[in-house]
Amino acid sequence: MKWSVVVPVKTTASGKSRLELPDADRPQLALAIALDTIDAAACADAVGEVIVVTGDADVQAGVEQIDGARWISDPGMGLNGAARAGLERAEHDARAAMLGDLPALKSIDLDRALLRATAEERGVVADTEGIGSVLLTWREPSVFDPRFGSGSAQQHVEAGHVLLDVPATSTLRRDVDTAEQLRDASHLGLGPRTSTLLEAALGAA
Repeated sequence: MKWSVVVPVKTTASGKSRLELPDADRPQLALAIALDTIDAAACADAVGEVIVVTGDADVQAGVEQIDGARWISDPGMGLNGAARAGLERAEHDARAAMLGDLPALKSIDLDRALLRATAEERGVVADTEGIGSVLLTWREPSVFDPRFGSGSAQQHVEAGHVLLDVPATSTLRRDVDTAEQLRDASHLGLGPRTSTLLEAALGAA
């Protein structure tokens, strides 16, 4: 089974507003995190395509350099509206929506989660804290109702998504909104763009 994975990405100017590091440019850091996430998803064996929904020209340009990924314009209806737009234009019957702030994501961890998702009509993977959602899955075309945001894991379960048994140590579950979460992600191993940017920032300090 091949999956279409949709990744909604905000503009880098507005993204990661809580992620402030003294020696790093926040928009560039948000861009690096998004592109590392997209690249890891595109390299997963179970993924047939990655659809990035964004209105950011830098993200669009970066996506064009990643094999297996393409972008469509953000319709301007917020994060969940962007996810819906991508899901509705996906090519594969099996579809997933994933957050774009997983800088430590390893392709094998996404593959393992999607394998678990094949057993459920609809699934959800919670973040490390078990509060938010990082991945939503539909085994076949459906009415797509993503509810990413505060407390979304429980909301998705109440909406009929099965909580997938993905270990807390999985790189898929470590989303990043704060400097503390970025430090946690660094222990798992950051993607090349994020790692290079942070090394350059620290070296210039």
